[in-house]
Amino acid sequence: MKTKLKEKINIVTLGCSKNLVDSEVLFTQLKGNNKEVYHQSNDINPDVVIINTCGFIDNAKQESIDTILRYAKEKEEGNIKRLYVTGCLSERYKNDLEREIKEVDGFFGTRELPELLKTFEAKYRDDLIGERIITTESHYAYMKISEGCDRPCSFCAIPLMRGKHISKPIEEIILEAKNLVKNGVKEIMLIAQDSTYYGIDIYGKRVLPDLLRKLSDVEGLEWIRIHYAYPTGFPMEIIEVMKERDNICDYLDIPLQHGSTKMLKIMRRGTSREKIDRLIENIREINPPISIRTTLIAGHPGETEEDFNEMYEFVKKNKFNRLGIFTYSHEKGTHSHSLVDDVPETLKRKRSNLIMGLQQKISLTNNKKYIGKKLKVLIDRRDSKNYYGRTEFDSPEVDNEVIIPAMNSHLRIGDFSDILITEAKEYDLIGKI
Repeated sequence: MKTKLKEKINIVTLGCSKNLVDSEVLFTQLKGNNKEVYHQSNDINPDVVIINTCGFIDNAKQESIDTILRYAKEKEEGNIKRLYVTGCLSERYKNDLEREIKEVDGFFGTRELPELLKTFEAKYRDDLIGERIITTESHYAYMKISEGCDRPCSFCAIPLMRGKHISKPIEEIILEAKNLVKNGVKEIMLIAQDSTYYGIDIYGKRVLPDLLRKLSDVEGLEWIRIHYAYPTGFPMEIIEVMKERDNICDYLDIPLQHGSTKMLKIMRRGTSREKIDRLIENIREINPPISIRTTLIAGHPGETEEDFNEMYEFVKKNKFNRLGIFTYSHEKGTHSHSLVDDVPETLKRKRSNLIMGLQQKISLTNNKKYIGKKLKVLIDRRDSKNYYGRTEFDSPEVDNEVIIPAMNSHLRIGDFSDILITEAKEYDLIGKI
């Protein structure tokens, strides 16, 4: 009697690190149900493809749609047998997608993992909570501490796709961290739509500082990094904990979105330019070495030349260590969509480029301060010429790298090494052992 061959399942992930964590959970659950599953593998001919989509802004939506159509064509040509779509785009536009792309066998929202598993005759296994298989380099992992968002930001469609804020219990996070460390992870990036809101729904108060202390006590966890901290009501105790614990990186990702009080009000951010300036000053006063990353938006409805100039001066004054900027995307269902999208696309891009030009100079000046200093560097990867690593001041994929010539250097991926910085570029440091 012939043994039935297992079907090969390939998961394709688009979008942010939060999506990546969702894909890793799906991957783990399918593996736990004895399925043959891969993540973004180009080396197999899959029978089934699951696309985890992003629906954040226009470019991300277009990439998701293009990917779905590409695999729909693969199915039409008989190269794959089944095609499923999950994630943010599917959550938000499920009915439209079902109507338009008939080749897809099923669309699932962001909180419909058990239903997706059923299509593979697989059950959601509670015993696998905390046993996530990671798809990043084995020495670092993203850890989602909450889902959804309760903030009323006018431009953001995330609550439409991810729902209300739901925190993950501390015990569950600690268990997951211990399992990750057991499997070789040395660095964890804490992610959420709003990490500083963590715990309010479960414990009745913000408890990110408590979570940080407990994570810091996990043996073998060498770096803990905080992403996506909301500035309004920011709990300063976080910075105190960061200062007192060596394995909590002097790093904070705090999306500020704009530098004009008028625009912050239109964006419904619940704060002002003056309050943000004071917050940044206080954070740096308590912990001077801290690296602050932020993101901004150019061209939101109502942004005048004066508002943009105020944002430009805001960046010039605060000299953020890391910065990214998006051009505004007019998203249906958001409050901002009721406003006139009155900044032309070319002007949005021009303003974005001006901010990045300024940031390039700021970054180079900041980086030059490290020349002649010895920094602890986590080695991420290498090619034929160089090793590439990061300091505690940099997160993977979005921030600076430290480049170490491979000739006469013997380093291991995933190890820490003391590197002497010999040269600085706008977004990278050059160093040697």
